Amino acid sequence: MERDFNREELFWQYYEKWIEVYKKGAVRDITLNKYMMTLTWLKKLAPDLVVSDLNRVGYQTIINGYAEYHERQTTMDFHHQVKGAILDALDEGLIERDPTRKVIIKGKVPSQKKIKFLNQFQLHSLLADLDLNSKQEIGWDWMILLVAKTGIRFSEALGITPKDFDFSRQTLSINKTWDYKNGTGFMPTKNKSSIRKIELDWRTVAQFSELTKGLPEDEPIFVHGNVYNSTINAVLERHCIKVGCPVISIHGLRHTHASLLLFEGVSIASVARRLGHASMTTTQRTYLHIIQELENKDVDLVMRSLSNLC
Repeated sequence: MERDFNREELFWQYYEKWIEVYKKGAVRDITLNKYMMTLTWLKKLAPDLVVSDLNRVGYQTIINGYAEYHERQTTMDFHHQVKGAILDALDEGLIERDPTRKVIIKGKVPSQKKIKFLNQFQLHSLLADLDLNSKQEIGWDWMILLVAKTGIRFSEALGITPKDFDFSRQTLSINKTWDYKNGTGFMPTKNKSSIRKIELDWRTVAQFSELTKGLPEDEPIFVHGNVYNSTINAVLERHCIKVGCPVISIHGLRHTHASLLLFEGVSIASVARRLGHASMTTTQRTYLHIIQELENKDVDLVMRSLSNLC
């Protein structure tokens, strides 16, 4: 592909080259796919727009067109992906002014969100329904337990090998993932912050020390042939329905783990480290609703304390 940028080419063509030059090989495949989806929408919304003609009105029209079909947060993500390319075009002198300045982000009315996490009672009911037989192959129920106890990601759980456990120190090392989508084996973690040691409770240590006895040290304990995210979600769904709790995904167990820690008063910094978030900002944004509830409880506690003062 010709990589020279010029101001007289179509904007979507410029964006396609921009992805090739700046993003391909620099971001994870899942992120690259999002950029490619953005490219598809640019072709649809502005098929004839030339780079040099891009102005605030034109850019706002693109954003408005995208917002007709997407919620505001999704539109915001689209805006950030396109804006990155536009700012580079501005630096290169292909356009004279920043057309993204003062853009108004709109979007469809958010649909009713599915419940993403369980409360403590629901989680207890779910875990009590698991078939945790240590004498059989380590199956999906064991992964459900471990994700609920640690908050690790699905791909991180798949990458766990016996040597990742340090039973004497009661920790689990997360230092790799498993590429279940393409079947290429072990892969790096999502980011450097995802490399971490997670403390385990004594019961989990006892269970997995027994489970992993005699297993190959460097082979994943949960991978037995082809692996699909939909498979464990189906197993989890059956358990949820059986015990009468909301149906959540395996990623929902990660949210459940974090939510319970926050409600128990664990600091945001500690939760962020345990989840492998790159910054506390990610944790705060993801669990804003819970943090707000806790702040309301704090206000009530402060008022009760002050009312008792003479």
